Amino acid sequence: MLADALGQVPYFSAREVEALVAAWNKPITLRRGEYLVQHGQVERNLYFVKSGLLRIYYPTETEEICVGFAYAPNVVCSFPSFVHGTPSEYCIQALRQSELLGISKNDFAALLELLPNIARFWREELEKVLVGRIDREIDLLLAEPERRLERLLRRSPHIFQLVPKKYIASYLRMTPETLSRLR
Repeated sequence: MLADALGQVPYFSAREVEALVAAWNKPITLRRGEYLVQHGQVERNLYFVKSGLLRIYYPTETEEICVGFAYAPNVVCSFPSFVHGTPSEYCIQALRQSELLGISKNDFAALLELLPNIARFWREELEKVLVGRIDREIDLLLAEPERRLERLLRRSPHIFQLVPKKYIASYLRMTPETLSRLR
């Protein structure tokens, strides 16, 4: 699956795909409810989701605030912790059995240095994520729950087929009852 996803990148050579696939050499299986990353853990790997579903959430004393989801064929990690080497403020938990492949930060950085097309691809992916985060920030600033829901439906309608409604409600910063009423 990773090779197939990378093979879709038009400017990757077969050598680059092979190098990337070989470097993602840490297979991980999580059962439902298990954690990929816990609050306070330092993130040292980047993960490719082969199958399954994970939620990314920020724990507080009173609630778990869902900030995102990860599913195939996407990459996931506690990014601030990965970049800065600091304890994660987020948790990443499997919502169903999930299969992932990991690559260490050092191995990934070496590939970025060695192969310019991989660095180009990473930059383009980070740009997409940044645009998504800005859209998410706008969503959170909207007072009307209807508009938050409309924007999510426009951007990611498939999410309602994958994710339990209570986590979507948390992601939209509304109660499950409000989400049900609006749907």
